[in-house]
This record gives sequence, structure tokens and C-alpha cells, in this order.
Amino acid sequence: MKIEASAESPLSPLYYFLAGALVPTIAYAFLHRFARDDVSSTKFELGGFDDDDDDDDVSLDEERLKHENNEQMLGLSGDLGLDSGGTLNAVIIQDLSQLNLGSQSADLCDGDHGGDDEDDDDDDDEDDDNEDDKIDEDGIRDLLSSLGPGVELSLEHIAEWIKSGKCSKIVVLCGAGVSCSAGIPDFRTPGTGLYDNLEKYNLPYPEAVFDLSFYQSNPLPFVSLAKEIWPGMTYSPTLSHSFISLLSSKKLLLRNYTQNIDGLELLSGVDESKIVECHGHFRTASCIACGVPYDGKKCRDEIVDSVVPTCPKCGCLVKPDIVFFGESLPVRFKNLLHSDLGSCDLLIVMGTSLKVAPVSLIPEMVNSRTPRVLMNRELVGDFVPPGVEGNYRDVFQEGDCDDSVRKLCSFLGWEEELLEMNEKTRLG
Repeated sequence: MKIEASAESPLSPLYYFLAGALVPTIAYAFLHRFARDDVSSTKFELGGFDDDDDDDDVSLDEERLKHENNEQMLGLSGDLGLDSGGTLNAVIIQDLSQLNLGSQSADLCDGDHGGDDEDDDDDDDEDDDNEDDKIDEDGIRDLLSSLGPGVELSLEHIAEWIKSGKCSKIVVLCGAGVSCSAGIPDFRTPGTGLYDNLEKYNLPYPEAVFDLSFYQSNPLPFVSLAKEIWPGMTYSPTLSHSFISLLSSKKLLLRNYTQNIDGLELLSGVDESKIVECHGHFRTASCIACGVPYDGKKCRDEIVDSVVPTCPKCGCLVKPDIVFFGESLPVRFKNLLHSDLGSCDLLIVMGTSLKVAPVSLIPEMVNSRTPRVLMNRELVGDFVPPGVEGNYRDVFQEGDCDDSVRKLCSFLGWEEELLEMNEKTRLG
């Protein structure tokens, strides 16, 4: 039976109610379910591609597009940014909301992790320094109120505040820029990039070296790459890494969130309990099929000898526990992020494009009154540019990370100590 809405029909109000209210509600519920199904485990299967797709006729262009999207999540590209207002970031923000992470809100200060902590038993000991999760708002207020009218917050002000003893829970977020001066090549520079060294394997696309499915069919390209970048073999910590270690030794470092897999933070002397390696690390290994742990040192020795490690239990391939495309971020990231951002009284961001979600969202999640310092070659994220009226908490120190770190340490009176610490960690 066809129902026609008309001015005379008693069904007209009901008809418009259903069309105007229930239909959008149903659509929202469907989209919300779709987003949660795809992103709730932080597995990034983007661009409409399904890992279980039986279609063998996917074009190379489509496959390359998939991995150009995926590489944003692992930080292997500096060109294609994720727009902060785009669908992808919106979905990831929604996923992080399950951890009770507000955006620039004092709600972060309630100290509740909001996630399941039983997955990481070590965090009980590591969070002793987080027993008092309330941010020292009085100390921050003192810092900001000490500035005269029209005076912007500067690196020198930050140094004075640290020396005052009122700043003691510093969170450092770092990216590939902190390791450049160590000599670690990037991925794409012609002639020197790591991907160029893999051309002999005829990869369908360079990023396939970090693709789990490709690793299963051809592990040799990754083994070659891992052999070159394995921590402790070739590259030494930079001044930026030593600065993080210096903060740790002075009991000022709450946590260091690093997007890098080079392990230089640990080699610089930062205590492992103070580090969150967002994209995993090489120290441990496991089977990609059954998940059984594999001896990390044995995995290193085999890969250094260009041998592909295999699982003694099921015979499948083993890889270091770094995050490949399609894999979840370490549970440690989830377990510590909420509490750390709630009690952080100074955020220092170094050497990152802030394009790789969800780590790129960290600067937006600290308390809206928390001072933030960006040491970078370019202004990124939502940091306020110098000279903008109303900027009460952001400091942008333009240039190389090591130079900026050295300048801050000069203000702090730590420069000699920084250089000595760095010298001790250099590989012979």
C-alpha cells in the first residue's frame, strides 16, 4: 500500500518525524558500527582493501594506493599528510575515546587509565612515578602569569621554569628527526634511501618490505633491511637522545613516546620503564602465525647472518616485534597514555611531522594549560606560530633538534653534562 503524505492526511506528521529523525539515527548507528569494526583494534586496513580479499586481479596501482595510505600509520612518508579534520583522524579519535582520552580537557586529570591493564604486568612498577596524577596547575599558572603584557613564552622561560623545580613531569614525543644526525638514512632519498638498497628484490612497491602478507611470501627484503638498521650495530645516540636521558637522570622525565624503531633512546641511557616505543622494537621477537615468543638475541644473530628465523613450534616465520602494516600498536601505548597526558606539566615534541595517527594526536590531548615546546625544522600540528596574539603556551624552536636541545641545555646550565653523556654512548 502506498502512503502519500498530504496536508489532509493524519499520517503526515508521523511520516516527517520518521524521515527527519529515525533515518539519520539509523545511518549514524551504521557508520559508527562500521568505524568501530574497522578501527577498534587499531588495525589500519584503509582504502577499502580487505586482507582476506580473494580477488587476485587487484591492480598494482590499487595495491600501491593501499600502502601509501598504510605507510602514513607507520611513519614512512613525509609527504602525504592526514588532515586533522579528515575522516581517518576522526575515526581514530573516536577509537582513542574508548581510553577516556579527551581533547585538551581537564578531564584527563582523573588518573583512570580507562583500558585493560592486565595485558602489561610490568606497568605496575613503571607507574610508581604516576601515583600523583594531578597536574600542578599552580606551577603552570605561576609560569604563565610571570610573563609581562605582550611577552611570548620562550625557550629561556621554559628553562627558568624547569630550574625552579615546579616542572617535574615532562613528556617527550619524538620522531625520525632526532636520529638524522646519527647517520640513519631516510627511506626514499634517491641513492641513499633504505628503499634503494632493496631494488634487487624487485618489490612491487617499496613499502611491501613492512607488509605482513608480503613478509610471509618473501621475507628476504625485510631481513636485509633489518640487518642494516638493527640497534646497537652501527648508529650511536644523538644529542637529542642524550637530552632525553639527561631528563631521566634528573628525575624530570615522566615518559618518552618515540615513533622510531632504532632503539637509540634506550642506548642513550633512558630507563626502559620511561620509554613507550609506539611502533615496537627489535629486542624481542615472535612467530607471525602462532605468536609464540622467540629468543630476541637468536633472532638478531640469525638476521645479521641473513638467515630467516622460523618458529620451532609451528615452523612459520618469526620477525622482531616491530609494528608492521595491519598490526596493532603495543598495548603499553594504550595502558600509559591516559595517565601520562593527565599529569604532564610540559610537553616537548622533537623531529616529527605529526602526520602519523594516533601518535600525532598526542599534542592535542594534553591539558589545555600545559606548555608545549616544538623543536622541528617546520611548524607542524596545532602548534601556534610565533607572534600570534593569544599564544600563551606554545614555543616553536625552529631548526635541527640537536641545535635546539643544545640551546635549551645552555639556558639550563647542562650543556657540558649533555656533551659528556653523549660521548659516553658513542659506539667505538
